[in-house]
Amino acid sequence: MGTKTQLLGLLLPLLLLLLPPPLRNYLSTDQAASGRVGHGRLQVYHPIILFPGISCPNLEARLTDAYVPSLPRCGALKGKGWFPLWNNTQDLVDHDYVPCLLEQMSLVYDPVLNDFHNQPGVETRVPNFGSSDGFTAKDDVGRDVFCLLKLRQELEALGYRDGETLFGAPYDIRHTPPSLGQPSQVYSDYFVRVKDLVQNVSQKNGNKPAILVGHSFGARAALDFVNSTPLPWRKIFIKHMVLISATLVTGFVPVITNLASGPTVIVVPTVKPLDLRPMWRTFMSSLASLPSPMVFGYEPLVVTKHRNYSAYDNMDLLTALGFSTDVGKRVLPTKLKVVAPMVPMTYLCGAGIQTPNQVVYWESNFDVVPEYVYGDGDSIVNLVSVLAFVKEISRQQRQSNIPFKFIKIANASHSGIVSEESSLRRVMTEILEANC
Repeated sequence: MGTKTQLLGLLLPLLLLLLPPPLRNYLSTDQAASGRVGHGRLQVYHPIILFPGISCPNLEARLTDAYVPSLPRCGALKGKGWFPLWNNTQDLVDHDYVPCLLEQMSLVYDPVLNDFHNQPGVETRVPNFGSSDGFTAKDDVGRDVFCLLKLRQELEALGYRDGETLFGAPYDIRHTPPSLGQPSQVYSDYFVRVKDLVQNVSQKNGNKPAILVGHSFGARAALDFVNSTPLPWRKIFIKHMVLISATLVTGFVPVITNLASGPTVIVVPTVKPLDLRPMWRTFMSSLASLPSPMVFGYEPLVVTKHRNYSAYDNMDLLTALGFSTDVGKRVLPTKLKVVAPMVPMTYLCGAGIQTPNQVVYWESNFDVVPEYVYGDGDSIVNLVSVLAFVKEISRQQRQSNIPFKFIKIANASHSGIVSEESSLRRVMTEILEANC
């Protein structure tokens, strides 16, 4: 055993020399002794743009004269300029502003335009676009684990700097990229801003193409952005995509429970998910990633005493939850097609964590917490959906001879994959490999 250990000690430095410089520096034994996932300064090769998870982007509001508040205190900021709306959830509770949040963040569906917009008299914007500091955890509990904080710290430790080589592309969490042929003014504007950002950061860094890194819903936003651009453009400006625990167009079961019983993906202290449900149901993003029939087939996903609902029954389920037919027809086509980005791509996900496979509302009462039947996944996204997505992306990329790499990390949860040391190390390794 001693001889083998000595031999490994002699070979390790030689093996490290065979790696590209970013990986060699990152994985060196000296770094392991530093106590960080990585340490030292990296010779920065390509700029990185981060796309965070759905709860992380901030939102500001401005109230005009057209706004008619349901409560007097909700109109107190009318005419006083921009103020934080979705930023610090404890402030909302301390200032008794939660009812105002529910009103001012809610969207309205316009069947004539087939699009979603703000309440009358409410204007909104996403602040600090372009900055990797432009998105934050909304309470103190999550500040160390959510919103790519630890990933940003690792990149900064290697020499990346906000506004120079490290950037962010926060989005309006209420909207989602639409399916082909459907309008979304918010995402049309967002994609224009992201395209300008990519071009500007590339120019700022010696015309090096950018690496896009997205987590959860941010991974979906990044993928849909790239697919909205002309192929010649993306081949010039996109070096690599690293998608982590993406919320996929193939769908996943917890979307149903968020719709039925209130969201767990956005949290306000002391406020029950059921109380956030009316607001959540107005978001286009709440309807994204309903389980796709192409993946989940006819297996019952929602079980009640009187009827079961499979992925083929999504429209009936939405009707039972109170959604209009127009809204249902708009969202359901987004589940039908997986489109590869046709640029080099790495996809990482967790597995081996109990993930809802089926939900039981036996008395058809969606105001209660359901019972769950569990399967494999990352606690949020079902593994069966991941594998269907990966199979199709891999096929398309392979046919065009474009690199695609899939990495499944055992026992990594949806949020823990970018915060726990072992999985974060693997994520960082892949980002640095993409830099080569």
